[in-house]
Amino acid sequence: MNARPYEEVVGVSDGPRPAVATGRRVRRPVLSVALASMMEEVDAHSGAVYLLRTDEPVLEMAVMAGLPRAFAAPWERVGLSAPIPVADAARERRLVWVGGEEEMAGRYPRIAVVLPYPFALAALPLATPEKVYGAVFLTWPGSHAPELSDRERDHLTAACDRLATRLERAAEESRPLGDEADLLAAPAIGSTDTPASVEAARMVARLPYGLVSLDLHGRIAFANSAAAELLGRPAGELLGTLPWVSVPWLNDPMYEDRYRAALISQHVTSFVALRPPGEWLSFRLYPTTTGLSVRISRARAVAQLAQAAPKPASGPSRLVTISQVLSLAGALTEAVGVQDVVQLVADEIAPAVGSQALVVLGSQAGRLHLLGHRGYADPRVVEHYDGRPLSDRAPGTQALSSGVPGFFESREHLERLYPERRDTPDGYAAWAYLPLIASGRPVGTCVLAYAEPHPFPADERAVLTSLGGLIAQALERAQLYDAKFRLAHGLQEALLPRTLAAPPGIEAAARYVPATRGLEIGGDFYDLVPSRPLAAAVIGDVQGHNVTAAGLMGQLRTGVRAYTTVGQAPEDVMRSTNRLLIDLGVDLFASCLYLRLDPARGRAVMARAGHPPPLLRRPDGRVKVLDLAGGPLLGIDAEATYPTTEVSLSPGSLLVLYTDGLVESPGLDIEDALADLGSLLTDIGDRPLEQLADDLVAHAASARELVDDVAVLLLRACPVG
Repeated sequence: MNARPYEEVVGVSDGPRPAVATGRRVRRPVLSVALASMMEEVDAHSGAVYLLRTDEPVLEMAVMAGLPRAFAAPWERVGLSAPIPVADAARERRLVWVGGEEEMAGRYPRIAVVLPYPFALAALPLATPEKVYGAVFLTWPGSHAPELSDRERDHLTAACDRLATRLERAAEESRPLGDEADLLAAPAIGSTDTPASVEAARMVARLPYGLVSLDLHGRIAFANSAAAELLGRPAGELLGTLPWVSVPWLNDPMYEDRYRAALISQHVTSFVALRPPGEWLSFRLYPTTTGLSVRISRARAVAQLAQAAPKPASGPSRLVTISQVLSLAGALTEAVGVQDVVQLVADEIAPAVGSQALVVLGSQAGRLHLLGHRGYADPRVVEHYDGRPLSDRAPGTQALSSGVPGFFESREHLERLYPERRDTPDGYAAWAYLPLIASGRPVGTCVLAYAEPHPFPADERAVLTSLGGLIAQALERAQLYDAKFRLAHGLQEALLPRTLAAPPGIEAAARYVPATRGLEIGGDFYDLVPSRPLAAAVIGDVQGHNVTAAGLMGQLRTGVRAYTTVGQAPEDVMRSTNRLLIDLGVDLFASCLYLRLDPARGRAVMARAGHPPPLLRRPDGRVKVLDLAGGPLLGIDAEATYPTTEVSLSPGSLLVLYTDGLVESPGLDIEDALADLGSLLTDIGDRPLEQLADDLVAHAASARELVDDVAVLLLRACPVG
């Protein structure tokens, strides 16, 4: 690629104008030149520079080269926490490389949904050791090697470092950068009336098929007479227009998508289209970094193509709008709880539509309910929403009760319709009130606020209204999830002991961590049962990670308490609990470890039913895995017996009881896991028991992905008296 046309000819693509003269000196387009140089050095065919705003964590596209800005419309403004390459590069200060279509789909599915084409991408931070100023991305055709070469990596890293230094210097001198035009390739230079040019034009005119030249925007720069005849429009009416706009039967996003695919991938693409009433035409697009050449001919084998050809669109449709909605819809599918929805709207939707603040309101018992907000330094300015009756005449309630969005371009506009201004958040100048309707039911209102007066053209209102529907669906799912979570959390809290009533001579601490994401409930249990002068401890694991397992866990825990209270010996408690589980007829099994503590005599008597062995840390720091006698899992054999083992428990000794989620993981040998746990206990030393419990759980979660619930019960013997 030759960078010279980018420096000499600047084409505007929905971007700001080039730098203007101040006095006799013209400010040089720093970002444009730097981007063009990077692209030339590594043979990239498009790229963009983003600058990080100083007043909010948002990256804004400052200049784009090689492709129209519309191609990146969903990502012109992105939150710094958004899961896209440029945000990752800026946030993590590292180079992000995506080697092709499959890798993009795996790592950045939102981008792959909007741009499902073969291309490679690199994103790099613009940062000095002290500060991040923005990021850069560049793209290559799909034919690029799967990996970025060392030469390319070195060139890009050095270029970004140089540009970051210039941005730092500009910031120190209070010279704003970024008011530059996007860069498109230069038109062909040369005379069009030379003998050779005239003869070339005659030759093209004699060809039996249509030839059309498109610039990078997709506008027709040339069409021969055969193309005009096939398209059904005079050549003069076609020049300067977009084919899918000037030719009605090409007005389908599918055809514009082929143009986008050709430019992004730099691969030849083709499609067939039906020219009414029944003539099929074949279009073949040959892309370069300066535009596309299109060959149009009559399609053969019409009968075979008819089923595969796209249907003519019934009305105009803009692919960029569809792209934005697809990208943002993908973001909302990742929301789990209500606060996730609020955060994603703040990170993804608000930056995309230029909003600086938002409020998400729910509907409950005929009143508005404040679910979350972003962008307000003083939360009191949004508290007036909370509890407002839906019958009130205010923008937020009107939008929700009527289902009609409200768009207010300025404060004057809002005050004219709502003189009370009770819904006006201080400090903002324009608002969009989007009703959130899901399954025909109002679930809330989303309020987007703008720092400056903001006109809402028809296409933007359509996009915002569509996004309101997507937010509503995500919010409805999130509210259902939160309700289930509260139910599950309440059930889990009710079934596990709120406190551990440790007897004299024993310190105790416990932790429970569910592995199941979502419901966050499982069958692991523990308890400490006082039974003077002794005490009993139990830990167990019921098969399953659901409400059934949790309910059964509660029954077993209650049974153990009852059998302990009536004075049964450890082996009898285990036999009774085993029969209880079999009598319940639930076809579930459980492991269990039960021990009777006698701190005054410094001993513990243990019975085990298929449960992982406990660890004993002696006062001198040595750790031992206890080899206990035991029987089968509870719930298998009604006649099973559970022999006991007596263990010395001198003051300072620590018993570590746990469920298998703490040490088991796919591909991990259980002996290695126990050895690792023993080493950790040796190294940790005599920490407070609560801190030690946190350390054990954190170590397990950091060392491996938890695939099972984890329960930990720590018992430390201390002097009695």
